[in-house]
Amino acid sequence: MKKKNNVKIYKIFIYIALLAVAISIIVPVAWVFMASLKENAEFYTNPWTLPKGIYLQNFINAFNKANMGEYFLNSVLVTAIALIILLVVALPAAYVLARYEFKCKKIINALYMAGLFINVNYIVVPIFLMLLDWDDVVYQFFKTSFFLDNIFVLAVIYAATAIPFTVYLLTSYFRTLPKTYEEAAYIDGCSYFQTMTRIMIPMARPSIVTVILFNFLAFWNEYIIALTLLPGVSKTLPVGLMNLSQAARGKAEYGMLYAGLVVVMLPTLILYMMVQKKLTQGMTVGGIKD
Repeated sequence: MKKKNNVKIYKIFIYIALLAVAISIIVPVAWVFMASLKENAEFYTNPWTLPKGIYLQNFINAFNKANMGEYFLNSVLVTAIALIILLVVALPAAYVLARYEFKCKKIINALYMAGLFINVNYIVVPIFLMLLDWDDVVYQFFKTSFFLDNIFVLAVIYAATAIPFTVYLLTSYFRTLPKTYEEAAYIDGCSYFQTMTRIMIPMARPSIVTVILFNFLAFWNEYIIALTLLPGVSKTLPVGLMNLSQAARGKAEYGMLYAGLVVVMLPTLILYMMVQKKLTQGMTVGGIKD
């Protein structure tokens, strides 16, 4: 009986802790959504009251006055291009490292593992200086800038910085898949490339979804690299949101600020709701080891 009581107390403690965490997340998110629908006058009364109506002008002002529409499109393009480049490079690399033996494999694995411990924010300045030098060379020949204030280059930098973690995660998953699938594919006449693209990569779909979600969140919310490598007019959503925050505070347009926050948060919430089942599978389910 004493053991059962201890188990019940432990479960109650866990439920209370989970409920507290859920409330600490849900309440601020719900408050931001409600605040985005309020008029400015409502912020000077009780900030916790429900909005008196649905004031969509905040979103219109955010898109028209603060260029959030342009920043949103830039973020979509950068994130999509970065994810495509990342998957095209990381999937074959992870598959080869997981399933084949070759010279220098241990060295390459060690380099990828070392990349996991490099904080990208610490190397932003060297990256900027390197691109600035390359821009000087390009300007001498073409009288234009290419490497800075370029969305495609920013996407390449994002993909490059995410490769170590992505390869590590995918390699771990590929290693759990049984070799019998590959042997059956070879017997059926599939080449190495066909085996990878038609058999092994589809089997790793839960892990790929996990990689896409984690890196989407990292690319979508990234601020420091985008601020450094896009010094011109083009901005991504986090940088644009920071500019909007400074402008909204000066003009006391709080509704427009929270509308911008909703524009940033909404895609991540929608994506998470769409792939949460696959995300759980990717983090908990592997194949059968040989």
